[in-house]
Amino acid sequence: MENQVKTGVVALIGPPNVGKSTLLNRLLGQKISIVSPKPQTTRNRILGIMNGENHQIILLDTPGIHRAHSPLNLEMVKIALATLTEVDAIIFMIDTTFPLPEKINVTSEVLEKTKKPVLLLVNKIDLSSREKLLPILNVYKEFFPFQAMIPLSAKTGDGVDILMQEMLPLLPEGPRLYPEDIPTDATERFIASEIVREKIFLLTRQEIPYSTAVTIDSFQEEDPSGLLTIHATIHVEKKSQKGIIIGKQGAMLKKIGQAARHDIVELLGTKIMLKLWVKIRKDWTKDGRFLKELGFG
Repeated sequence: MENQVKTGVVALIGPPNVGKSTLLNRLLGQKISIVSPKPQTTRNRILGIMNGENHQIILLDTPGIHRAHSPLNLEMVKIALATLTEVDAIIFMIDTTFPLPEKINVTSEVLEKTKKPVLLLVNKIDLSSREKLLPILNVYKEFFPFQAMIPLSAKTGDGVDILMQEMLPLLPEGPRLYPEDIPTDATERFIASEIVREKIFLLTRQEIPYSTAVTIDSFQEEDPSGLLTIHATIHVEKKSQKGIIIGKQGAMLKKIGQAARHDIVELLGTKIMLKLWVKIRKDWTKDGRFLKELGFG
């Protein structure tokens, strides 16, 4: 019989921009989920596989739960809530700067319906004081009967050991669900497209990051040099947005490409050539067919 370990699926949910992706990357010890200071950076569900000698934890990083209006944002929230039906435990994450329960767009009834154990994580303790933390914990204690309430810093790793101590007992024992040497089920193509999108979030302002999508047109190794050539398209909704992404004399597009190339090389461990194009796809955030192409719905 295959060795039994603590193994199960844990959802990371919560409002936008509280550090879910940063925590996933911290727990995996490498970058799988893209991160930016802007809310709603994560759009799809990202699966990370955390392997240890006596455990394999499948972590699902979800889009932030927020009050959604556009078809794209409605799909993002739907993905986050649908994840709750397929897990063994839930990590509900807020941070020390975030408003109290009535502002988070998640009711205690949603958590109760799952009938799964829920841990509360209060992130960003490196940016706050103990005096600010205690009132937050007291209010959330009344909001829902959390299995445990854990202050931590996803950025520094402070408190992650306590999270592991609380999380492992909630999981069943069984065989590993994935090979021990893979950190995610996401394809290299998907992660490459996400890295390009991350750089757009980090380097552009206002509505531009939210009006862009990235698709990979080709992903092929050029023999015999081993050089990997990636062709990617950045889709925008308006002509003015295309101009901003390209920048004066192509400067912004070059900046995005250089930053993305650096991270993709680090991820794949091989030389790459990254070629970016920008195309106008009018109102793509409302285009059901295109949203399906991007993995929504």
